[in-house]
Amino acid sequence: MRILGLDLGEKNIGMAVSDQLGWTAQGLESIRSKGKIKEDLDKIDSVVQKYEVEKIIIGLPRNMDGSYGPQAQKALKFAELIKKRSGLPVETWDERLSTVAAQRLLIEADVSRKKRRSVVDQMAASIILQGYLDSLSHNNS
Repeated sequence: MRILGLDLGEKNIGMAVSDQLGWTAQGLESIRSKGKIKEDLDKIDSVVQKYEVEKIIIGLPRNMDGSYGPQAQKALKFAELIKKRSGLPVETWDERLSTVAAQRLLIEADVSRKKRRSVVDQMAASIILQGYLDSLSHNNS
């Protein structure tokens, strides 16, 4: 079963997809969001179709104390829109510090600042999705 992971940013939506066995997450292109939800959902729909996705995981940006701020509320609303439109199961996953972790990995890999900007969202989506996949395999052990 393929799972799509999404990292909802201010300007971009990072995407990652699992392998068919649900073991690893691979980054996909990011969507340059122009604030037009229908266009964003259309692009996500095309990825769902292309990769035969059966579930979607959306990063939930909680505050460090675990509470939900404005960005988390936006993510929850977006999750509901995707769920209604796609008919697929949609879950949220705590994404605290996923973008920070992605930035750190890219810096450690000596990726230029310009290149980091273009891949940080898909890297964050990969981290979110991999965390979810790892929790599934841990729960099944």
